[in-house]
This record gives sequence, structure tokens and C-alpha cells, in this order.
Amino acid sequence: MNTNDTRPPVWVGHVAMYTPQVTDSSEFMQLLGMRLVAGGDEFAVLEMRGGTHLVLTSDSESTLIKGDFDLMVEDLDATHAYYTELGLDPGGIERGEIHYSFEMREPGGTVITFNSSHVGNLPV
Repeated sequence: MNTNDTRPPVWVGHVAMYTPQVTDSSEFMQLLGMRLVAGGDEFAVLEMRGGTHLVLTSDSESTLIKGDFDLMVEDLDATHAYYTELGLDPGGIERGEIHYSFEMREPGGTVITFNSSHVGNLPV
């Protein structure tokens, strides 16, 4: 282990989401800024900041209403405005004590929460 590296030594590698519409959900995530790594009709792998991958898996019976994860962005207000310009219909911004946040439904039906960042001053 590199003792000169001040970043945390672990991070999330993969996050999974099941969707009845892999292609539409993948295209939506790419609009959000994720990079397509691999994909097809049954699955897609998309890369986020830090190398975390979102794995979309086909499930025609998926009834997930709200994502089991949230997404964090540097500038929540600017992100909200950009997604609105793209016609993605984000919900209103909630101003909390720790995070500002909004929610948005992706084409497969899952509601995803977007949070403002609270990353500290150390590299992550």
C-alpha cells in the first residue's frame, strides 16, 4: 500500500440496476454524462467518475421504484439546469442541511436521486 497517497484506499467498483429497457436506460445514462464501456440488449456497463461502473441488467419484471444508490455532482444547480435543457424533466431542488438534491425518473421507471457534493479538501 502506498503510504504517500492520501486518498481512501477503497472505493465502489460496481453499482447494479435492473431495468426492463436496457437500451433506453443506457442512452439516458449517457445523456447524464456516463461513458458506455460495453453493452447489448441484455446488459450495459457505464463508467462514472472515479472508475465506478453502473451495470444495467435486463429484467422485464423489474419493479424498482427508487434507485438503491444516488449520484453526486459538483454543481447541482448547473446540472439541474443542463438536464432541464436536455428535456429530461428533473424534479425540483430540495435544499437540505447536508445536501441539496433533486430526483429524476429514467426510462426504465427507476427514480434516481442526484445530490450536491460534500467531498472534503483531501483528494478522493
